[in-house]
Amino acid sequence: KTYPKRLRTFANWQPKSAGKGSFSGISYRSGERREVAGTVFITNFVRMNLAIDIGNTLAKLAIIDGGQVVDFLKTEQIDTAYIEKLLKANPGIDAAVIVSSRDTDEELERFLEQRMKRFLRFDQNVPVPIVNRYATPGTLGADRLAAAVGANTIYPNSDILIVDFGTAITIDVVSGGEFLGGNITPGAAIRFKALHHFTKKLPLCSLNDNPTELFGNTSVSAIECGVVNGIVYEIEGYIRDLQRKYSDLRIIFTGGDSNFFAKRLKNTIFATYDLVAYGLNRILEYNAE
Repeated sequence: KTYPKRLRTFANWQPKSAGKGSFSGISYRSGERREVAGTVFITNFVRMNLAIDIGNTLAKLAIIDGGQVVDFLKTEQIDTAYIEKLLKANPGIDAAVIVSSRDTDEELERFLEQRMKRFLRFDQNVPVPIVNRYATPGTLGADRLAAAVGANTIYPNSDILIVDFGTAITIDVVSGGEFLGGNITPGAAIRFKALHHFTKKLPLCSLNDNPTELFGNTSVSAIECGVVNGIVYEIEGYIRDLQRKYSDLRIIFTGGDSNFFAKRLKNTIFATYDLVAYGLNRILEYNAE
């Protein structure tokens, strides 16, 4: 199979030295253990699954075939009509998993239960293939836990920093197959909106692809540089302190603004927009084992 080149994820990422052992276009038997560039993968994905991550702003849907994301969609509104159209275009999907940061959509979940051979609503009560060390697991966002599972699937039993650049920025740590916790801070859009809302004259700004200077020389550039550099320095501080503790720290950026900030940090970073999808897929398969 040839998958879209735009999908830069662990499942089809091929290091230059990997050769014929990588996931790129190679079909492995379920449960087979493979090592690629020093990373061990267990290929236990044999079904075509649908992973749905309903966030605060957007719903993200990933179609996963044989363990690889083959299509990734974003939408502001998700309902049964949207899913029906998606399933008609992809009749091989027979299992689905959903996680939501919003209120439960009972109609959508009933529809998925009726249409799928297997359906899982992921929350804090669903078993996961990592240890959760959060002191209050009932308050932990299920999407954060799913991202931790995804990270541990990419780098099994490693020391991992996960930064999810969404509406809020979450900074989480996984070590040795255990989720240790993390922090939550306002995302870029919230920071821009707060400066505009809580002041009388500052304009509403947003991220753009222009090079970010150290200091701005207009009100607009001062806000843009202040927000971007503030986030960059914040994340660089976490990376610096964690690298002192973990000599072989792995860093994963995910979320809508991940590529924007990955380009602005000097560290070696693995950026993927579908980390939660891989985590949800692993959880779905784990609960079917």
